[in-house]
Amino acid sequence: MKLAYDPTHFRDSLSMEEMIFKTAELGYEYIELSPREDFCPFYKYPKVDKQKIKQVKKWLNEAGVKLSSLLPLYHWAGPEEERRQAAVRNWKRAIEIAVELDVDLMNSEFSGTKYNPVVCEEHFVRSMDELIPVFEKEGVRLNLQAHPYDFIETNTGAIDMIRALDRPWIKLVYSTAHTFFYDDGIGDVGKMLDEAGDLLDHVLFADTFNHKAAYGLRYIVNPPDAQITVHQHLNIGEGEVDFDTIFRKLREMKFDGIATNAVFAYSDRAEESSAFMLKKMKEGLGIA
Repeated sequence: MKLAYDPTHFRDSLSMEEMIFKTAELGYEYIELSPREDFCPFYKYPKVDKQKIKQVKKWLNEAGVKLSSLLPLYHWAGPEEERRQAAVRNWKRAIEIAVELDVDLMNSEFSGTKYNPVVCEEHFVRSMDELIPVFEKEGVRLNLQAHPYDFIETNTGAIDMIRALDRPWIKLVYSTAHTFFYDDGIGDVGKMLDEAGDLLDHVLFADTFNHKAAYGLRYIVNPPDAQITVHQHLNIGEGEVDFDTIFRKLREMKFDGIATNAVFAYSDRAEESSAFMLKKMKEGLGIA
């Protein structure tokens, strides 16, 4: 199993070099390289050349950490065709970058909108038709997660789409911070992990509150029909996710994929949060 760190806490405050050494200082062996403006920005073309890649590999080697995966986010399922085409171009470049970094796994979201799900699914499948040959040619695997507001928000929906793509190298990311979106506020994590089964390859760890609680009135927005979703990425134990069951199920499944600290809430005390999460993940997963 790879214990990884999503360094979003330090995305804007540290350079790439500083972030890599900070991750090592915090005790993590792996980095899940999420979007940042000076590398693979959110939804925009990657800002990296061979020289920068060479520097990043040098810093990783000197710090004694590795990349568990590269996490790009592009609108490859967005309802606008021109943006979908741009996203496919971005993806092709990001795959090249992963290969140059010696990273054989990328993880991402379906990246559409829940308010136009049929068109988003059509565009996602079209994008995958274009990209699957590239992934296979380069030997790069892909993990996908359902996400709040996306055209696929549920655990079942993500599993169904991954099985529909029918490639052994495309698997599932389960984000604990999205638990209550995954089954419409029930939070039955044991059932969802059982459903994922052999597709489960990556778990993102962070706590959250059930947005469906209090008869749907826990979060009140105005106007009432505003097109938004709300969730958190908190330290374990600060929300309502059943982590006892999650950790028990993962141990029973002999989970051997990637376990990532995906807490984003504490930029003012990032080191404290990161140390706490590493301890909780090791304890829960039974790692010495």
